[in-house]
Amino acid sequence: MSTGLPIFRYHPDPLASGSIRASAEECVCCHRSSGWIYTATFYTAQEVNGRFCPWCIADGSAAERFAGEFSDAYGLDGVSEETLHEVTRRTPGFHAWQDPHWLVHCQDAAAFLGEVGYSELAAHPDALDQLRADLRMGGWHDASQLEHFLTHLGEGASAMLFRCTVCGTHLAYADAS
Repeated sequence: MSTGLPIFRYHPDPLASGSIRASAEECVCCHRSSGWIYTATFYTAQEVNGRFCPWCIADGSAAERFAGEFSDAYGLDGVSEETLHEVTRRTPGFHAWQDPHWLVHCQDAAAFLGEVGYSELAAHPDALDQLRADLRMGGWHDASQLEHFLTHLGEGASAMLFRCTVCGTHLAYADAS
């Protein structure tokens, strides 16, 4: 992560994930060109004609001014109201095929690390095992089809990788077009 950018506890490297990129574009909230601009989701009923700088996300001014959220609260069950507010209103969202959502572990939102394929996911066996179990519970009962799907992540489907901010356990969910 580049120095000088705000620190996001629940999205530690939004440059690597592609949620923030270098740009001369002016922020629609503060009307300054900071050299960085947000590129992912923002949910609001208002018309927003432009993008936000990382600072207007971090301090909550973008979400407040445009009455919106960068992430849906789906999946954030059991976290404090303060954490829910930080993730949805003061943390950059991320790009996904389906509606992106945050994972929770140890009663806290996990930190989003990025979109990964099988080889990156296999480097985190805890996340791979958790994803395998979640897919089985979701109806993937044929073991060979499940393993084929997992080993081909990165080819039309991917995994969203997270790390627990409390215990360090890695988590993931599958995302496909």
